[in-house]
Amino acid sequence: MNIVLVGMQWGDEGKGKIIDILSQKVDYIVRYQGGNNAGHTVVVGDKEYIFHLIPSGILHAGKICCIGNGVVIDPDVLLRELDDLRNNGIDFKRRFKISSLAHLIMPYHKNLDQLREGKRKNKIGTTGRGIGPCYADKINRCGIRMIDLSNPSVFRDKLKDNLKEKNEIFKKVYQHPGFSFKKIYRQYLDYGKLFAPYVSNTAVLLNDATDKKMDILLEGAQGTFLDIDFGTYPFVTSSSATSGGSCIGTGISPVKIDKVVGVCKAYTTRVGEGPFPTEYSSGFGKFMRDKGKEFGATTGRPRRCGWFDAVMGRESVMLNGISELAIMKMDILDGLDKIKICIAYRYKGKIIKEFPHDFEVLSKATPVYKEMPGWPSQDNKPGSFKELHRNARAYLLELQNRLKAKITMVSIGSARKDTLFI
Repeated sequence: MNIVLVGMQWGDEGKGKIIDILSQKVDYIVRYQGGNNAGHTVVVGDKEYIFHLIPSGILHAGKICCIGNGVVIDPDVLLRELDDLRNNGIDFKRRFKISSLAHLIMPYHKNLDQLREGKRKNKIGTTGRGIGPCYADKINRCGIRMIDLSNPSVFRDKLKDNLKEKNEIFKKVYQHPGFSFKKIYRQYLDYGKLFAPYVSNTAVLLNDATDKKMDILLEGAQGTFLDIDFGTYPFVTSSSATSGGSCIGTGISPVKIDKVVGVCKAYTTRVGEGPFPTEYSSGFGKFMRDKGKEFGATTGRPRRCGWFDAVMGRESVMLNGISELAIMKMDILDGLDKIKICIAYRYKGKIIKEFPHDFEVLSKATPVYKEMPGWPSQDNKPGSFKELHRNARAYLLELQNRLKAKITMVSIGSARKDTLFI
């Protein structure tokens, strides 16, 4: 069975924990888009692991983990993650694979990302890690791929062409001195030698696994509303974060996808700029951010927090073909007197029940809320859905009914054991 796991909000939904749990039941775990602008946090015992590129399923012995062709790779970040695994005694030599078609983030991508953001009047909130410029080069057909590092002459010609253009832009537009060919050429050829044992045609590998009836978990980074097409553009990422991106980013045909599982928080968070209709007031927002430890795994940036948005949720279920839901951080709502769910928007006196594409409407619309009673904090963590407080159960059932997808997992803490299966 091929399962896609997708974030339903603006990323940071807690996908890493669900990937870690589901990884125990599959043979392959594959990352299909994004770069090191995303982070998955997994807690095992008293040890916390943060992954930016490698699928978190690597923590499970015997599981094969792949970085798909849809991912953009910063070689330095990947090397550090591999070193961390070695230092923690995790053997990955025969079970880590990198697509030969994955594009590489180059030093000039990172500088260009930061310099462009600095010149913008309306900031996007980029992480400055070169993700967007790398994807732009991919679309402009001048990108450098992992396979190019195995052929020095091909890599040399591509890099020279890129630097000829990029250095002109750096000097004339940004008054930046530009980059040295020799330094990058030598550095990236060294990267190529280090990564060579892991590089392969992962599309063939994964389709062979599918033919053999093996189980594959496909994981995306970010979330549905950071998708380059369907997200809150332009405050989005540079790749297809929806379930459709799993096919583009791995080479697995859409007809071979068996199930899509959506992950969302019991409330909503967002990092960086962009519209956020259900955002809390500043005081309550800080309270919830501190309570939920809402700080980015990649950047450490504080996340903006708000009530659950069922309009977004319904749109996400539709766009991704989600049939099962994992609701995360349910415990952070413990102790609140009242809890709200956004069921529509109001704009210029009109009620809007579909997620608006017009930027002004989304920015200025006010939420229409359904208010539900909260529940007290429980001294002992519930061991099943039935042991949740009745108001917590009612809240979850309300989400399930509004999103038209079945809740099968509820997270009530960061540890693996703090997960209720329904």
